[in-house]
Amino acid sequence: MKSLLKLSDLDAGYDGSVVLRNISLDVYPDDFIGIIGPNGGGKTTLLRVILGLVKPLSGRIDFSSGNLRMSEIGYLPQIAQGDTLFPVTVEDVVLSGLMINKGVFGRMTHADKRRAREVINDLGLGNTIGQPLNELSGGQLQRVYLARAIIGSPRLLLLDEPANFVDPTFEADFYEKLKVLNQRMAIMMVSHDVGTISSYVKSFACVNGTIHYHPHDKITDEDLRAYGCPIQLVTHGDVPHVVLKKH
Repeated sequence: MKSLLKLSDLDAGYDGSVVLRNISLDVYPDDFIGIIGPNGGGKTTLLRVILGLVKPLSGRIDFSSGNLRMSEIGYLPQIAQGDTLFPVTVEDVVLSGLMINKGVFGRMTHADKRRAREVINDLGLGNTIGQPLNELSGGQLQRVYLARAIIGSPRLLLLDEPANFVDPTFEADFYEKLKVLNQRMAIMMVSHDVGTISSYVKSFACVNGTIHYHPHDKITDEDLRAYGCPIQLVTHGDVPHVVLKKH
């Protein structure tokens, strides 16, 4: 199977400060990679490099093997409460996910609006299509931004802490929807909740200045210590929990 993208010996950072060093990783069409590691370790920077928002200082990122185009990458950034204050509706937000293919003066077609309704309904948001964002619950809001990320039928979906700002009631349902999406797209998901996401991801990448790839969905305290990730796994019965050590 050909990879969608390939990172080779890549260094990246900001204003001359190196955040990531010697990053090498292949991402395949059926991957569901959990990206874990301490705050400041470079997890979000890794996503921004893939998105072209941060240029590598050295090394390379190659999309040619899988003929992956930037318009085929969906992105769900971290969401904060302030993101709900804009006077836009659910439909407006979801349609904005098509703007990358429209250009500055592009207009939404009837087909675009049909596609938006299809994605909105598929994520269980059909009764919210005309509502403003500030009337939604945290779980509903996260699904709206997920709908925006997937409306263009991406081949790669990047998620940055998607469980932030989600009601606990919706969390398991949200991850189940990601599991279904993984049947037709690769997913790379940043998360601190190692215990929970281990039920959904297929592999882990620990990012802490560099990257250590773990090709399985189960990861132990020993693995994390070996990778230099200051995360401790604590399990009570059948319910996994995660505690972050100081770093």
